[in-house]
Amino acid sequence: MSEDDSSPSHEIPEKRRSWLERISSAFSNDPDTREDLLAILKGAQEDGLINTDTLRMMEGAISISEMSVGDVMVPRSQMVSLQIDEDFTRLMSQVVESGHSRFPVHGDDKDEILGILLAKDLLRGVFVDKGATNIREWLRPAVLIPESKKLNVLLKEFRLSHNHMAIVIDEYGGVAGLITIEDVLEEIVGEIDDEHDETDDDSTLIAAQADGQYVVDALTPIEDFNERFGADFPDDEYDTVGGLIIEAIGHLPEIGEELNLDRFLFRVIRADARRIQALHLTVLPIDAQEQA
Repeated sequence: MSEDDSSPSHEIPEKRRSWLERISSAFSNDPDTREDLLAILKGAQEDGLINTDTLRMMEGAISISEMSVGDVMVPRSQMVSLQIDEDFTRLMSQVVESGHSRFPVHGDDKDEILGILLAKDLLRGVFVDKGATNIREWLRPAVLIPESKKLNVLLKEFRLSHNHMAIVIDEYGGVAGLITIEDVLEEIVGEIDDEHDETDDDSTLIAAQADGQYVVDALTPIEDFNERFGADFPDDEYDTVGGLIIEAIGHLPEIGEELNLDRFLFRVIRADARRIQALHLTVLPIDAQEQA
């Protein structure tokens, strides 16, 4: 065997050579601006080097460096927060109804953030440690950040500190909202649905609770609501329960607002800046409704 024959081959297979050449060609000109970089990535996707989902995530990862916390935070009016001295039974009801895993806890003033309560700590304290019904001992320190903080900086801080939630403070030191690691990641990978997000399954539009009350999806057709509860709400102007509530209140209600219609007590438990998402429903006894 000749020396040439015994030497390892360093030739690049044709398919791999083609892939490397295409990558090299795509980045042959160093991008000078963000727009140039995005154009190169778009070209790579069109050439089949990356798929559409990968392109979107790369675009999202680039975009968060130019976005601030104030762009994506949950505003104060839509926060689900707990009052430190709230009746424990009502507090537990708020935790269960919201479906969240972390809650800011405040004093008499909502700007007085005392800490963060994790649902798992609450459950462990109540059912495992047989703890008292005072949540102060279960609070974790709250992370306070300004609205101007860049999302890429916050994401790095979340990763290093293992925190998943931060309280957003405005220029006057008041609570402006909150932001979670999920809010940041959704800017990169798109909407992340979980078991508490809305679905198109009609069977879950009205969910009976163990205490005899209900959680009603705001998109529930009024006709279906009437049939389920023997009500007679009109559906000529609005098709959904959410539309009916907004019309009756006269504005887009915030989380926690209540409305008594006929023998039904509605409380908003989920909403965003555009619409109501879910309502807690108590069906009042007829005699109680007559007294009211």
